[in-house]
This record gives sequence, C-alpha cells and structure tokens, in this order.
Amino acid sequence: MDLQVKDNKGKVVGSVAASDQVWRAESNDALLHQVVVAQQANKRRGTQDTQTRGEVTFSTAKIRPQKGTGQARQGSRRSPVRVGGGVAHGPHPRSHRQRLPKKMRRQALRIALSEKVRDEALTVIDALKLDAPKTSTLREIVASFELKGRTLIVTGSTDHNVVKSASNIPGVEVQAAALMNPLDTASVPNLIVTQEALEAIDSLWADGGKE
Repeated sequence: MDLQVKDNKGKVVGSVAASDQVWRAESNDALLHQVVVAQQANKRRGTQDTQTRGEVTFSTAKIRPQKGTGQARQGSRRSPVRVGGGVAHGPHPRSHRQRLPKKMRRQALRIALSEKVRDEALTVIDALKLDAPKTSTLREIVASFELKGRTLIVTGSTDHNVVKSASNIPGVEVQAAALMNPLDTASVPNLIVTQEALEAIDSLWADGGKE
C-alpha cells in the first residue's frame, strides 16, 4: 500500500510504499486487548503487602476474661475483626507477569498500526532533524498537522535532540522504531512516523524481520 508523505509544514510532498502485512492487518480487538492487558500487567511491581494476624505486633494477653463478664469471647487483639488487627485475605508481594507468544505480540503491533491507518490517525513525514534541542521548533512542526490529543513521534533511531525537544511539550512523546509496542501505539490518538522509521518498522515487523 502507499501512504502519503508530508513535510514539516504539513504539506503533501509525495508517497511511500508500505508493507500491507504491517499497515493493513485485519482487525482483531480480542488479540490486541489481550496483549495490551499483558503489557500493563508486566509493568506492575507487585509489591503490595498487608500484615496477617501472625505478623501484627500486639500483646498476647487476652483482652478480657473469657467467662463471667456476660460478653462474647475475645481472644486476641491481632484478630482481623478488631481495629489495628491483621488483614484477612489481603494482598502480598507477587509477580503479575503474563507471558505471551512472540507471534501474538508481533501481530498485535501490526493490528495497532493498521488501526491508526484506518482511523486516519497516521502521519508520515519525510524527515525530522533538529541540529539542537529546540522545543519551539518541534512544537511548530506538531502544530502544523492540526492534531488533537496525545501524539507519539516515531523516529528511525534514538534522536536525543528530538527527545529533549519533546520533553517540555505536554502530550507529545518520542520513541525509536525498534522500541515500538502495542500498548504505546494503541494508547495514543495520533501517530507521527518519519519515513526512515517507516522503513525500519517494515523491516522489523513484516515477515522475515527480527524482533
């Protein structure tokens, strides 16, 4: 398939051939959702912890005599039914990691990229080069495309000038093509891809590419 290529001012300057396998993948919401949820789970630290009744520090003396008061038996201040006592069935440190087959992860990214094409949320620019970090310059480039909402800029390789320039622009993120994943791609309304990044994406995520 062919995709329009624009310059830094938002004008169409040509077109570029893109892989149908990567940019025209059949929609599969169930697969994309499963991979996105797995990525979110893998980002969890799993350090939540609560104290059980065996871990709470309290005196072991009975609260009151068991007989003779006419009240219910109370054995320990550590009981979960008492304020300050242990927590019954509370969370403890564990791993939330979910493992998914490589083919599923790759296909999910293709679906996320293809959805951007179908939603007309993909913008391909001929080049994005900054001689030095310049927030105002990058802001003008992004504004020329009249995009609404968060925007992910994908470059062919890590460009520190572009990364630093975007760090002060709310809602604008920068990522190298090799670091793309379904979660980041699907979570932003707009995707700006350089022509160099487009070629890198096709070489990585089409058949025969390496992850």
